[in-house]
Amino acid sequence: MTANRRTDHGALPRPPAPSPHGRTTSPYGPERSADRGSSPPLRTEPALRTEPPLRTESPFRTGRARAVLRAVAIASCVPYITLKAAWAAGSGVGIPEGSPLLDGGTPLVVGNAATVLMGGAVVVLALLLTRPWGRRVPAWLLVLPMWVASGLLLPIMTAYPLQLAVRLLGGDGGRPAGGGAEPFLEPWVFGVVYGGFILQGLTLGALFTLYAGERWGALWRGRLRDLPESPTAPALRATAVAATVFAQVPLAAHLLWAAGSTAGLDAGTAAARTSDFHVLEAVNAVFAVCAVTGVLLLAFRRGGRLPSRVPLALAWAGSAQTACWGGWLTLAVLAGAGDATERTPQATVVIYAVQMLAGALVVTLGAHFFAERSAALASSSVPVRRAVEAPAPRESRVP
Repeated sequence: MTANRRTDHGALPRPPAPSPHGRTTSPYGPERSADRGSSPPLRTEPALRTEPPLRTESPFRTGRARAVLRAVAIASCVPYITLKAAWAAGSGVGIPEGSPLLDGGTPLVVGNAATVLMGGAVVVLALLLTRPWGRRVPAWLLVLPMWVASGLLLPIMTAYPLQLAVRLLGGDGGRPAGGGAEPFLEPWVFGVVYGGFILQGLTLGALFTLYAGERWGALWRGRLRDLPESPTAPALRATAVAATVFAQVPLAAHLLWAAGSTAGLDAGTAAARTSDFHVLEAVNAVFAVCAVTGVLLLAFRRGGRLPSRVPLALAWAGSAQTACWGGWLTLAVLAGAGDATERTPQATVVIYAVQMLAGALVVTLGAHFFAERSAALASSSVPVRRAVEAPAPRESRVP
């Protein structure tokens, strides 16, 4: 017993256990530690607190509204794709006797196949804008198809309701002013196809607005007067002036055609003019004005109190319509679509080509604007991001 007791008293005490709070405590407690003359407990500096990394994008949520818009967009493509597939297969549904579409040949088959692919692209866009993987798609791979879709759908979305209104007010509608022209399509085809186009434009536009606002909303916030001066301002202004000059050619042509002139039109188009034709040409002129107005406001920063999203929207819609419809009509002429006996005047081909060039210049300036804004916002957030995301220093103990 005595030996055991001496062994217990003679054993070395265990080292003090470190405290989870960063200081060393005595196994005898603070009072007994002071009585035994031990040194004060060691302390370490607390770790520097850092904020979480900055979030550049909000979390993606599909939501019921987006799901409904997606379903409507996809469903609205079904009638158009069905008709085009039937025509590509040789069916004549919706095409009356004597229509030039019956003798379209290979160019018409190729055109129908291409438009079927375009309808499928609408389905892909609807999925891309409403699925989480759509956030990982490069910007250009989404914006470019949406810009093309806007250019092809916006004229129909605006002109077709106006054409129906003019008919209700006594317009000649489908009766050609020159008389004697063969019908192009059955009337119900226009209602089905254009109704689907309007639904596609509305739903895709709403989905893209929500998507772009969450992913790139900071790029168009603020007013024109708040935008920093661009180092490439002289080049941008020169581009805007060039686009404005080129846009005068299609603008004058569309105004003349809307007013009833036949200058530059082939004989078949001149004979088949209706109130629908005049309304469409007036709408084309309006989009040319939108393109010019938007690009001049962006380049020269006029209207300082105007929100920057207004000229951007004008430039987007105007450039898309002028460039895409100009390109589409140019391809149709070069491919020989329509009646083979009709020859499109060279003046009309030049007008369409210049229209396409004007729209391309406007969208180029808009793309440069977004690139500069994105770079400026990224550079201004780099110092803050690096300071916030710096790792916490390791704990150090005072010897």
